[in-house]
Amino acid sequence: MAGALIVAAELAAPDFAWLEGLRRAHYPRERNQLPVHLTIFHALPPSAESELRARLARMVRTTPPDAMIAGVMDLGGGVAFRVVSTDLDRIRNELADDLHGLLGAQDRGGWRPHVTIQNKVAPRVARALEQSLEANFRPRRLGISGLGLHRYLGGPWERIALYPFR
Repeated sequence: MAGALIVAAELAAPDFAWLEGLRRAHYPRERNQLPVHLTIFHALPPSAESELRARLARMVRTTPPDAMIAGVMDLGGGVAFRVVSTDLDRIRNELADDLHGLLGAQDRGGWRPHVTIQNKVAPRVARALEQSLEANFRPRRLGISGLGLHRYLGGPWERIALYPFR
């Protein structure tokens, strides 16, 4: 829904650069309208903007959450890195509780944190990338620098605000 609000975990610069390079190399150029991202909520109503601004500003008054890239995920027609973070889970659960009446079906359905590297390709193309990434995969820390609030514009996003962790 155009105008919907999106909450994302903002990636620390070195991890963003590495993951964005992979995304640019493997995501179909004509469909890649966004930089690499870690979505926490996909579609919140625009009417929640002031409430989200206040809640996000409060939630970042702490050290950055610990997070790990724990594995490679098969998306069917794409590939992602699976992210594991009890800290991000806690942040998401707290926000979900606070916003329970505002969550759409996708956000109510649970959260599988991941960073998409490739999507909307033929399954054989996705499988080849998945095998390539798995061959050299080692779990690694993922830096989370803040929480971002964005507006969905029918494809691309508009950044509304960035809330860095202490």
